[in-house]
Amino acid sequence: MAGDLIYAFRVMRLALLDAGGAPIGRLDDIVVIPGREGSPPRVLGFVATSQRRRIFVNAGRIGTLDGEGARLRSWDVDLNPFKPRHGELLIGRDLIDSKVGDETVSDVALRPAGDGRQTWWEISKVRLARRSAIRRRPSYRLLDFDEVPDLFGVGAGGEVAAEVARLRDMHPSDVAAVVRSLPLSNRKQLAEAMDDERLADLLEELPEAEQLRMIEGLDLERLINVLEEMEYDDLADLLAEMPGEQRTQILEAMDDEDADVMRRLLAYEEGTAGALMTPDIIIFGPTATVAEALAELRDPEWLVSIAAQVFVVQPPYKPPTGTYLGVVHFQRLLREPPSIELGRCLEQEPTIAPDMSERDVAERLASYNMLAVGVCDEAGHLLGAITVDDVLDRTLPTGWRQRRRVTTAAAVKP
Repeated sequence: MAGDLIYAFRVMRLALLDAGGAPIGRLDDIVVIPGREGSPPRVLGFVATSQRRRIFVNAGRIGTLDGEGARLRSWDVDLNPFKPRHGELLIGRDLIDSKVGDETVSDVALRPAGDGRQTWWEISKVRLARRSAIRRRPSYRLLDFDEVPDLFGVGAGGEVAAEVARLRDMHPSDVAAVVRSLPLSNRKQLAEAMDDERLADLLEELPEAEQLRMIEGLDLERLINVLEEMEYDDLADLLAEMPGEQRTQILEAMDDEDADVMRRLLAYEEGTAGALMTPDIIIFGPTATVAEALAELRDPEWLVSIAAQVFVVQPPYKPPTGTYLGVVHFQRLLREPPSIELGRCLEQEPTIAPDMSERDVAERLASYNMLAVGVCDEAGHLLGAITVDDVLDRTLPTGWRQRRRVTTAAAVKP
């Protein structure tokens, strides 16, 4: 359908197809975001019903959109419930049947567009209907999107909210590249408009000094909510850069268990394994089964490097744990019967001490081709683990993120 208009009213009745062309749901609505000045509103994605759930499908995941349906590029589907966000408009809910003077919006026309690097759908035309007391049928006229600019307004604060919406499905590292190119005042506005989890992901991709500038002005309750969404090791780095009084205030306001974890991490000397590690890892006892471990690994909230293995210990099962027994990697779990106990699948990989230097940690991971390495104290209790991505972050040359973001910001600029 390249080069053709397709009308929203028709799209909102199409089937959602998997990568093989089999129907897996139905499109219900179209999510759009207002364009920057002079630019047409862009389709962000689609609201669909699949497996009795109302979900969001990013427009970039749609391979083809035609009379047969909207066909996905890949087989995986995110079944998390759709949650509308400020700055986004739903064509069916917000635009169709809305009033423009004495006329009514009856449909919206979409067209494919692109810039050579990527393609997208955008709003091209708006069809208005006018009813008359002396005519049985309404009259119609077709207008360009910029002839009805008020139709796509999102109210007070809408420009910032729309910018947040544009960043919705970008990788946090790419979002950081965009954010770093903005003036500080705009960064703070974005921080206030982002939800807690998204802002936490963004902070993890910024140097600590920039993190501190981003969170200036957030009230304590909001700040705590954001910080509690961060990975423990990244949060420890941020807290270490804060003035002592602010750090104490935050620790006192945090959940007691989380605050205790942070105090333990902050006690380790900078540049050591203890300062690098995270206690947020997957831990089981030796009598847990392969099926139980695989069920936990399926949780999409786990980082890939964390979900590559499970650590097996004697109780208690939270760091510092009982005696460390060994590790079972994801591939081994896939090969074993679901009912077998983890204690029968153990691999004895070396662990490291919390006072080991960052360089030695990197060499240990490289030598044994590990994605993560356990950190144990002298008594053999598991304290946490260090992942390869954290080691890379510390061992790459200073400023590598900034150099990468200059390129990324240019690439994602619409």
